[in-house]
Amino acid sequence: MFVYEPSLPVYHDLLRTLQVSPTTSFAEQDFLNVFFKDKYKPIPSNYNLVLAMLWRHPENIQLDQVKVVHYCADGSKPWRYTGKEENMEREDIKMLVKKWWDIYDDESLDFKNIVAAAEAGNGADQVDLQAFKAALSEAGVVNFRTAPSAA
Repeated sequence: MFVYEPSLPVYHDLLRTLQVSPTTSFAEQDFLNVFFKDKYKPIPSNYNLVLAMLWRHPENIQLDQVKVVHYCADGSKPWRYTGKEENMEREDIKMLVKKWWDIYDDESLDFKNIVAAAEAGNGADQVDLQAFKAALSEAGVVNFRTAPSAA
């Protein structure tokens, strides 16, 4: 997650710094981490579980508390998962991939269905989108703010 307040001086400084920075493995991610190192605040692993943490630092992970999984390890993308790549045969990885597919296949979580029901206005199936957004905000999942038009 990257939160940034637009600023022309920072933009120009970013461009100047980019011109003299060496290429790195993680491209813009590394560059931004270094550039904003004094303002950088990592989010807890339960909101950004990098799968390698499961075998590198398992003592720091409470899998039952994880809210967001970052499927960035080789072979971990659920839609390409074979279990043959290094560390991908682990039961915890298999469980997370299965959970991803369970969520993906759960039609009740399809936002298009929620919007369609709200627009249809068909009685019992009608969904109050404002109540839905408020519930997400209240749960701390989303802090919904209406943004001004960029046009």
